[in-house]
Amino acid sequence: MRQVWWNGEIIPESEARLSIYDSALMFGDMVFEMTRTFDGIQFKLREHLERLYRSIKYTHIPIEMTIEDMEQACYETQDANKFEPDDEHRLMICVSRGTLPIYSETWRTGPNIIISDFPLRWTTAGMGKLFDDGINAVIPSQRAIPAHLLDPKVKSRSRLHYQMANIEVSRYEGENNWPLLLDTDGFIAESTGANFFLIYENRFFTPKEHNVLNGISREYMAERYAYYPQDLTPYNVYNADGAFFTATPFCMLPVTSLNGIKIGSGKPHRLYDQILLGWSNVVGVDIKAQIQSWDKGRKAGPSPYQFK
Repeated sequence: MRQVWWNGEIIPESEARLSIYDSALMFGDMVFEMTRTFDGIQFKLREHLERLYRSIKYTHIPIEMTIEDMEQACYETQDANKFEPDDEHRLMICVSRGTLPIYSETWRTGPNIIISDFPLRWTTAGMGKLFDDGINAVIPSQRAIPAHLLDPKVKSRSRLHYQMANIEVSRYEGENNWPLLLDTDGFIAESTGANFFLIYENRFFTPKEHNVLNGISREYMAERYAYYPQDLTPYNVYNADGAFFTATPFCMLPVTSLNGIKIGSGKPHRLYDQILLGWSNVVGVDIKAQIQSWDKGRKAGPSPYQFK
């Protein structure tokens, strides 16, 4: 049975619980991070935790745990869980404000800190073919929440707009459809848990960060390649040479069409292939081959990015 770090204790996953009156359930009042390993080694864990603590500061959740202690708790959680030899660890670090004061007699009060570990292969189920076939990005009617209403740089569980976009796009005809949200000004924002890049004349462009989550994988791109944040419209995407999404579980996946219309040749762009190969070389894992191997013998099902 998988083990979970729950408010200072390592306990079985089935015993990790929150009150039905927790602020996370009542308001979506929880911040979180999700990490992954490569060959069992955490990738960018400190950067994830630094973003987590920025979210905690913004939301005024009063935790006393230091970032160093949080990092140690992450490693303790991973050490407590043993998966298949070819699998990777996917840590989920969640911090809620805790039980609302008016219900304090029903449950322990104060913030809840929960670190769970999950086989990464379950998160990426069905994604293997996308490395070759690419994603058809679909613009739903649901818009991204603008920063003047709720800053998207805070990684919180207040994500009903993501869910509504997923549900709408799941009803779109065809396969490999993922949402690509616009902001309220009609500019490209992000997917439901992934940042967006387009390739034009051998240069990389991405939406400005004011209405998107500043992803760790997006920042990894900045460490290795020059890219240009701009206000992008669907017109720019239709006329791009290529495009891709970045996110922690799969690192990067090609976007080969928008609303069923081919982007460039309709195949993964050569620069996308080069970046993915370079990323694989850095971490010592063939990212594409690993995720595709996990799909063998499995039927694709729902994922955090796609419903069926």
